[in-house]
Amino acid sequence: MPAKIPPIIVVQHIPPLFSKAFADRLNLVCPFDVKEAEDGDELLVSRVLIAPGARQIKVERTSKGGLCVRINDDPPMNRHRPSVDYLFHSVVSVIGKNSVGVILTGMGGDGAKGLLEMKKIGSMTIAQDEKTCAVYGMPKRAVEMDAVKKVVSLENIAREILVACSSRKSAA
Repeated sequence: MPAKIPPIIVVQHIPPLFSKAFADRLNLVCPFDVKEAEDGDELLVSRVLIAPGARQIKVERTSKGGLCVRINDDPPMNRHRPSVDYLFHSVVSVIGKNSVGVILTGMGGDGAKGLLEMKKIGSMTIAQDEKTCAVYGMPKRAVEMDAVKKVVSLENIAREILVACSSRKSAA
């Protein structure tokens, strides 16, 4: 992805400490800012926030009308903390159709229900194709639920995100 990207939040099913190391490593190799999310971090252009391991992350409006993340210890959803569905539910209620949801390789079905909610309100929803997935579990479940507008290869996901965001007022 280029240096100027829309605000992005990443939920990955990894334990504490690994999420910080993952964010730090990405920050070294990416042309934009990548960090492990902290409670209250604002969603900013050219910033990627990685959900902390074993914590939930959601989006909220700030008092000034911007967007920030809230990190908490709410119970697991779909047996996961962090949970993609937990994040996507907040995106639906806070950002609405001006958002883009993406499901990449992974086991299980976390994210599929939230992605379906996003699609129903008019958000762009994207899933990684089976051919380029290491594990075609999460994207498969989303496709089976008809939660996905576009199924694309890993190599084309960045382009699809940027195209979708360029046609929206704001994106996350």
